[in-house]
Amino acid sequence: MLYDVVVIGAGVTGAFIARELSRYELKVCMLEKETDVSMGTSKANSAIVHAGFDAVPNSLKAQLNVRGNKRMPLIAQELGVDFKQIGSFVLCHSKEDIPKLEELMKRGISNGVEGLEIITGDRLKAMEPNITAESIAALYAPTAGIICPYELTLHAAENAVENGVDLKLGHEVTSIRFDSNIFIISSAQDEFKAKFIVNAAGLYADTVSMMAGDNSFSIKPRRGEYVLFDKAHGNLVNRVIFQLPSAKGKGVLVTPTVDGNLLVGPNAEEIQDKQDTATTCSGLSEILRTASLSVSLPSTGDIITSFAGLRAGADTGDFIIRASEGNKRFIHAAGIESPGLTAAPAIGERVVKLLEESGLRLVQKTNYNPSIKYGKAARHMTGDELNKLIRQHPEFGRIVCRCEKITEGEILSSIHRTIGATNLDAVKRRTRAGMGRCQGGFCSSRVVEILSRELKVPAEEITKFGGNSRLLMGRTKHNLETNC
Repeated sequence: MLYDVVVIGAGVTGAFIARELSRYELKVCMLEKETDVSMGTSKANSAIVHAGFDAVPNSLKAQLNVRGNKRMPLIAQELGVDFKQIGSFVLCHSKEDIPKLEELMKRGISNGVEGLEIITGDRLKAMEPNITAESIAALYAPTAGIICPYELTLHAAENAVENGVDLKLGHEVTSIRFDSNIFIISSAQDEFKAKFIVNAAGLYADTVSMMAGDNSFSIKPRRGEYVLFDKAHGNLVNRVIFQLPSAKGKGVLVTPTVDGNLLVGPNAEEIQDKQDTATTCSGLSEILRTASLSVSLPSTGDIITSFAGLRAGADTGDFIIRASEGNKRFIHAAGIESPGLTAAPAIGERVVKLLEESGLRLVQKTNYNPSIKYGKAARHMTGDELNKLIRQHPEFGRIVCRCEKITEGEILSSIHRTIGATNLDAVKRRTRAGMGRCQGGFCSSRVVEILSRELKVPAEEITKFGGNSRLLMGRTKHNLETNC
């Protein structure tokens, strides 16, 4: 099939570009090398909807951050994603640094951020009782918020698919050539033809660019490590708590999550390996030590997990959103590091405009549907609501994940939805099964059993996150004799 546009990459950037394109009478395909959407930077970040005061005025980061922030409340409503506009503080720990807060506020005002003010004294401690005594002032940004990044990505991608976009998972692009005015994109499994390409390949955007003969930028991974505390401490802070930013980023933050946990991190380490998401003792110690300057943290015994994410920083210092110098029908959406999650909806708009300027004809669909509907999670239902559901679908009465109270019915729904889960981590991202205190210690085996049954594959073929990440190496003598 000849596509009008092929989007390479199904992270949050690619998902929102595809969703924006799905508004029009176009044949669109999104290619993703992993077995699921949101498998790179989009699943491992700070989960913050930034206000937009940090970016350099007139940069793409500044413009698209503020635009994305303003669009996020409606988008979250349309996509059924939990978004909490709780605001943020940038803390100052010495009088000498207050001018830095004032400069940050001026930058934010220049960027168009609304409601900024500097808070001091009793009001500061009243708003955030658990900050340290050394915290003497804060830049308050009421428009900042928190969201679930992989849920946002998944729902945007599903909305695009439901509006006609083709999604091809497990299709790593191996070559691109331009012949007879058409792009030919090859993967190990198939070949795709397109009139236009959008390069939204995250950490590998420079690799994809070079396939098309464009060596104009490079992507340098920057690793950030995080720790996640138990839900008992999710109310330690009321807002996203930053420290003054540095050249490497916005610094170590302390924030509640939309699901009620407490998240701390990240640090920033320049690395070479684009697959190195290991956590380190030194890195985790660094973020805990640094965060404790802002907030008195809980005991490390209440940490339930740690993880690392990689930021796709470009050597240009800004987002790269433009047509390729060699071919105006090859559009880059690269170098999308923080505030990329916030900016993603605005990036989608900008890329579609660039495509139109490069010759793509846009005709609005009459049947485009911006909304996607999901049932309420069982753990959020009233007793009457849950009992009614169980009478109709008994599987919603069987708890699989005790920590998060996730039912078998919800796991079944995650497997059979528009972009269905095919491995353990994919179920986790869609349902939260395995995200609680025990981190899947009790429920993983049951989830594997359900996946095996529903996908009609042997249990030993079920993986944690695709590829060779198998959870079971074979069957025991008892399994073979009983055929279970």
